[in-house]
Amino acid sequence: MNLNTIQSAYGSRKQAKRVGRGIGSTLGKTCGRGHKGQKSRSGGFHKVGFEGGQMPLQRRLPKVGFSSRVKKYSSEVTLYEVGSLESDVVDLQALIAANLVPAFTKTVKVIKSGEIAKSITIKGLKLTAGAKESIVAAGGKVEA
Repeated sequence: MNLNTIQSAYGSRKQAKRVGRGIGSTLGKTCGRGHKGQKSRSGGFHKVGFEGGQMPLQRRLPKVGFSSRVKKYSSEVTLYEVGSLESDVVDLQALIAANLVPAFTKTVKVIKSGEIAKSITIKGLKLTAGAKESIVAAGGKVEA
């Protein structure tokens, strides 16, 4: 195989439409645009979604859903993951350092999923009621 013998696959490169080349080509004179009307003229196209004055589809359908801007900066951590950390004091920086939450996280909530055996101190994190009970039962503390 040589560089000068390489060809693209048949049908992958569509030939350009050559307009204005006489009657026999079916694209002569009006170039396939028909006769009068907005679409036959240069610059004669309306905005996308325009339906001739009828209420467009994107405005007829109801708005659906909600995208929270807070969700991007908040994360959840399970009780099992918190218990598997080396340090006795768990705060946001410790979770980021352990790669349990992304670096841009602002708030973290500890949820009760799994069990915790060692006593730890939680600082500056939100907790569910069940997670708080488990930490206190294991001999840990929760600080605001």
